[in-house]
Amino acid sequence: MGTITKSDGKLVVPDDPVIPYIVGDGIGRDITPVMINVVDAAVEKTYSGKRKVQWKKVLAGVEALEASGLTLDEVDALSMKEKQRVYLPDDTIKALSKHVVSIKGPLTTPVGGGFRSLNVTIRQLLTLYACVRPVKWYPGVPAPLRDPGKLDVVIFRENTEDVYAGIEWSVDSMEAKKVREFLKELGHPLPNDSAIGIKPISEGASKRLVRAAIDYAIAEGRKSLTLVHKGNIMKYTEGAFRNWGYEVALDEYGEHFVREGETHDGANLSAKIVVKDRIADQMFQQLLLRPGEYDVIATMNLNGDYLSDACAAEVGGLGIAPGGNINYETGIAVFEATHGSAPRHAGLDKVNPSSMILSATMMLRYLGWEEAADLCEEALAKTIHSKTVTYDLERLMDDATLVSTSKFGELIVMNMK
Repeated sequence: MGTITKSDGKLVVPDDPVIPYIVGDGIGRDITPVMINVVDAAVEKTYSGKRKVQWKKVLAGVEALEASGLTLDEVDALSMKEKQRVYLPDDTIKALSKHVVSIKGPLTTPVGGGFRSLNVTIRQLLTLYACVRPVKWYPGVPAPLRDPGKLDVVIFRENTEDVYAGIEWSVDSMEAKKVREFLKELGHPLPNDSAIGIKPISEGASKRLVRAAIDYAIAEGRKSLTLVHKGNIMKYTEGAFRNWGYEVALDEYGEHFVREGETHDGANLSAKIVVKDRIADQMFQQLLLRPGEYDVIATMNLNGDYLSDACAAEVGGLGIAPGGNINYETGIAVFEATHGSAPRHAGLDKVNPSSMILSATMMLRYLGWEEAADLCEEALAKTIHSKTVTYDLERLMDDATLVSTSKFGELIVMNMK
């Protein structure tokens, strides 16, 4: 079994790479085995045994809690940091780092208490600064857009900063009181019943994210890069992200880019990628009314969270939306289903595994196994187009055949040619 490494800026992938996987909570137990079966079939059919994924199960979420031997009462008595280590063991983080490329099912995040999101924690501990979310329509998928095929975007969302950095204090904490007093000294008094959160946006992280988006746009022959921000209001954070993005595109990659609306006598601007920016609220409208005008999008964490899910809704929902969290400098990447754990559907063999399968397809492309990735994606698209689908799609289609999660996976394998 081989270990993926990185040398001279490129991944070195053996023919039998060890790929850690996290089953995930809730419906993770339904969709993750299906994903593994589909990937194994695609790799076998493509490479005839010359390549093979060596899957390595690692624990997180409920499975990690069960393996710890602790009761829920015992876990509740722990500090937030100790709880987090129970649900996300150190050995898991070490495995994700050592083996470089991995994939995970959905993990449940408590709302308003408990512990911090394990998804966010994994991204931050491994500095997976780019959340990459390609969104496009697959023929046959019910979608609210009149012409969903016009939407084909790849969103690069900064993963380590913004409000997702998790710097916040409850209203009655000593820290919040100190910050309120400090802000009052600066001439910005707040009500005493204000909780406090901090929104850091740094030049280094912003430029690193935009470089990743630019490298992708160049490599994939994309036509435009849009910087999304709310810089008209937050001038020194989101506005700075916009300015830094333009600096990277025009100063560092000037031979590839032209600013929107720019003209030069005699210059062949059609051969260049257009860089532009949009205010976040405007962007939501643009993606509904003029989806075909957008291609690669780079934005900050919270904007990216909203935009990714909104775009997915336009082409059929999170059930068919893949995602990956990547550090392009170290090479470490964790691909993941983008939806939640849906505990009320867990164990029923009914949910759509497409998000997990398409995330695995992204993973195969990241490994350089393009042929296997193409086979996975084409077989999935063919299965959907044949209207043999899980309940979420079947209820919205005319004359569709309802199948289980596992049967849907079997049909994808059967459709591999």
